Amino acid sequence: MKKRNIPFSPPDITNEEVKLVTDALLSGWITTGPKTKLFEEKLSEYSGTNKTVALNSATAAMEMTLRLLGVGPGDEVITSAYTYTASASVIFHVGAKIVMVDTQKDSVEMDYDQLASKITEKTKAIIPVDIAGIMIDYDKLYEVIESKKDLFKPNTDLQKQIGRIAIIADAAHSVGAKYKGRPNGTVADFTCYSFHAVKNLTTAEGGSVTWNKNLGLNDDEIYQGFQLLSLHGQNKDALAKTKLGSWEYDIIYPAYKCNMTDIVAAVGLVQFDRYEGLLARRNEIVSMYNEGLDKIGVSYLDHSESSAHLYITRVPNVTVEQRNRIIEVMAENGIACNVHYKPLPMMTAYKNLGFDIKDYSNAYDYYHNAITLPLHTKLSDEDVEYVLDNFEKAINKVKNV
Repeated sequence: MKKRNIPFSPPDITNEEVKLVTDALLSGWITTGPKTKLFEEKLSEYSGTNKTVALNSATAAMEMTLRLLGVGPGDEVITSAYTYTASASVIFHVGAKIVMVDTQKDSVEMDYDQLASKITEKTKAIIPVDIAGIMIDYDKLYEVIESKKDLFKPNTDLQKQIGRIAIIADAAHSVGAKYKGRPNGTVADFTCYSFHAVKNLTTAEGGSVTWNKNLGLNDDEIYQGFQLLSLHGQNKDALAKTKLGSWEYDIIYPAYKCNMTDIVAAVGLVQFDRYEGLLARRNEIVSMYNEGLDKIGVSYLDHSESSAHLYITRVPNVTVEQRNRIIEVMAENGIACNVHYKPLPMMTAYKNLGFDIKDYSNAYDYYHNAITLPLHTKLSDEDVEYVLDNFEKAINKVKNV
């Protein structure tokens, strides 16, 4: 088969995105404005929630949620050892203690028994991770939280309103995923999406946060709280200040700057209109991969209700060095692969904070033979066949050395 060039995750951008970005650029309104507000409305409707705040990243969304909840020094926040740094770094940013949980054996999902054992009266939030767009077992997570409810000691009014440990979903991968038929915005307390360049729905850089309407919170107050946090604590955004005679504003407290602009929201609006078709194509590719890998005995994640963001495989009976060599052989044939994820305790930043991968053996075991294949809507059926053919050959080549 002739050599092809298969990038890992290029953005799927059409002339329609270009046209709406041009419209934004020529409109005279390029920062947070009408397109951003419309994007928020569409996201809320899609997520099954009442309000959404668009920001410049999922990282900002998670951090601002912790800050809105009043989480800080003296508090603890639990997340998985098997994730990207953002899930944990936001805890560090607000001054709380990072508490990591190992995964279950042969799984990317956290160990709920270990999670329960790590909850203390200092625990204010849990950040579960929907890796690859597959939602975790939220029923089990809520069960654990309820079983530890007597330990919960709220420090702020919002914490008191929720009445237990808050769940802040790192849903960076899972726009459009479902949990037992429910849209993912209706499951966790707060759900944080990413629209980074490699994500299914992109705005180049961007993110958002939405919250579960079943919490019974005042949506306008929560929305305004996020607006203050993301716009310097300023009580009027730029759009409100443009009304004739409405220049004056106040700074309520010295906050942060992480709002979304209308330029990137324009990309997101077109992507959103195309999204169901993009998801359908991703699922077609997943089915082709599943069928091909079943024939060669390589395992993969179940994407039955996911957003099909990443296609993570595990090659049996290989060492870390062999796994890395398989990725190199794929690259030699023009195919970009990746690994999701190198567990956080293996990273210098988290080693320096006292974490040791020896305490997270299941996370390491999953990582050591994991390979993520390209999964994006620029792949043709022939590209998928090329990936599968070369993957089998690379595995055999490396194993037979």
